[in-house]
Amino acid sequence: MSKVILSALLLLSGALPQQLPSAFPRPGAGQLIDNERVAVWNVTWPKGQSTPLFQSKFDMVTVDLEDATLKVTNAKGKSKSVIFKVGEVGYIEKGNSQTEEGSSDSPRHAIVVELKDVVVAPLDYNSAFPDAFPRDGAKRLLNNKRITIWDYTWTKGVKTPMHFHSKDVVVVYLETGEVRSTAIDARITINKLERGVTRFNARNRTHTEELIEGASRAIIIELK
Repeated sequence: MSKVILSALLLLSGALPQQLPSAFPRPGAGQLIDNERVAVWNVTWPKGQSTPLFQSKFDMVTVDLEDATLKVTNAKGKSKSVIFKVGEVGYIEKGNSQTEEGSSDSPRHAIVVELKDVVVAPLDYNSAFPDAFPRDGAKRLLNNKRITIWDYTWTKGVKTPMHFHSKDVVVVYLETGEVRSTAIDARITINKLERGVTRFNARNRTHTEELIEGASRAIIIELK
């Protein structure tokens, strides 16, 4: 079951004596998505390898893909060990400064979503269908002024109600399976999914979904 780590992850108090590099880009991080709203990174932390001291330029969401541990050290040299589990979600506010070092034999592996400082006007809701969330099978993990995060599991052979997405979303999949999406105009898309597949889906979409093969669970980040 997912847990939210509301990052008390070593927030730095006080000014730093020098300009620090941003959290990304850096070795071990491959960029998956970059658009007006988000930059998304596929990140690993090998055992014994430490990042440089960095400062987060943006608010960030983390979604863990493996069970692992990490040594985190703030700019004042204070360290702690943090345990992560598959499907765990964290929120880190911008301005956080630290170094990170893998400390488990199985490296930490996570999707990191940087939330860019872009204000988007709300979409006028004039759909005859319900909004995508909340709905059965979805657990709300976090809700703040930037995002709402849901942990959702599809049930094989059970269609979701036809629904409308009023918000842009980043979706991080955690299991291997196939989901059939049927749009309001009857167009069908088969999505083949596995752990770590990450997608940005723009708002103003109406569809229904059905798990047709395997299993499917996702962390869904609605952007405000």
